[in-house]
Amino acid sequence: MEILLISIVAFLVAILTFFSGFGLGTLLTPIMMIFFPVEVAIALTGVVHFSNNLFKLVLVGKNFNKEVVLRFGIPAVLFAFIGAMLLIQIPNMQPIYSYQLFEKTFEVFPMKLIVAIFMLFFAIIDLIPFFNNLQFDKNKLPIGGALSGFFGGLTGAQGALRSAFLIRAGLSKEAFIATTVVISSFVDFTRLGVYSTRILNLDLKENLPLLICATLSAMTGAFIGNKLLKKVTLKFLQISVATLLIIISIGLGLGWI
Repeated sequence: MEILLISIVAFLVAILTFFSGFGLGTLLTPIMMIFFPVEVAIALTGVVHFSNNLFKLVLVGKNFNKEVVLRFGIPAVLFAFIGAMLLIQIPNMQPIYSYQLFEKTFEVFPMKLIVAIFMLFFAIIDLIPFFNNLQFDKNKLPIGGALSGFFGGLTGAQGALRSAFLIRAGLSKEAFIATTVVISSFVDFTRLGVYSTRILNLDLKENLPLLICATLSAMTGAFIGNKLLKKVTLKFLQISVATLLIIISIGLGLGWI
């Protein structure tokens, strides 16, 4: 049952998040946590996410913007390493508040709340007509890379901040998607390298059928998303990013993610 449900979610979310450039790992992890312990859910999601990114590189990678990858990606990778190292040094971080809903306890941690506020801010900017023509100068890209990389390493939510910056970097829709995939792959590789000591301690072999099905489902979703790319506009991408930013910021702020 869990293989079917997780595969369907991976397929649908992969289509949706193909355009936004983020969200697969963020939305798939809570579903994994329904069936598996937290550390196993994170490990399984990480493998699916990274494999899907590699597949997307094959589909759209040639359209990436080299200058943006260098200006944004290098700080993102460096600060993702710093954030991930900080995470494993403070495993017992205390939540700032908790509450119960439907007989389940939800906890909100300080770093995730900060990320949620950032994302909500960028979502509001995307949805207010006055800011429609707002773009970030190239010299602001390293700042965006550092912020998204650091919070990505620390909380796993780096994709949202990355897309929030890059959607206003003056890229075409093809370049936006390809550039986010390239940067995301580098950041994923960095994070998984730091987390590898924990992942290697988990026995993932017993979940290999689920891992294969979920990965293939996500790849199929990404393939369909790529086919639909010609039919979408940059405005659609902007609204998609803003909508997912709001959804994920609410989930982070309430402790659901």
